[in-house]
Amino acid sequence: MKITLLLMGKTAFSYLDEGISLYEKRLSFYVNYTKIEIPELKGASSLREEQIKEKEGELILKNIKSAEEVVLLDAKGEKFTSEAFASYIEKKIIYGGRDIVFVVGGAYGFSKEVYGRACGMVSLSEMTFSHQIVRLIFLEQLYRAFTIIKGEPYHHK
Repeated sequence: MKITLLLMGKTAFSYLDEGISLYEKRLSFYVNYTKIEIPELKGASSLREEQIKEKEGELILKNIKSAEEVVLLDAKGEKFTSEAFASYIEKKIIYGGRDIVFVVGGAYGFSKEVYGRACGMVSLSEMTFSHQIVRLIFLEQLYRAFTIIKGEPYHHK
């Protein structure tokens, strides 16, 4: 099984890059992990919000294989505790068998087509985070989930 983090745009801040790199390295001990960064749209300032979502949606869908399970990181998604998220990941590993692509959209979210392709949605919080910070938060939680699954002492109750 492989987990891919599919992202719109690149990380703009070095402090986030440092944290992201740390958790990506840690994840490599637990799972085959990859990251795909889709360049931001050029000329997006001249487009309406729906047009941006549609164009980003096309780019997102081009980077997803038909056999992959797509999970959107979205404010409307299911909310988990860290332990419940670990259980969610463990079930996907044991029973799913398919590679999983977690998707972080742009500032306006996802197009209808991307929502239609998704198998599920996960929310990281009731709060709204920038799509830059979500990357780091999600990777830390994914790493935490694997340490919970393995019974390692990273997570404290």
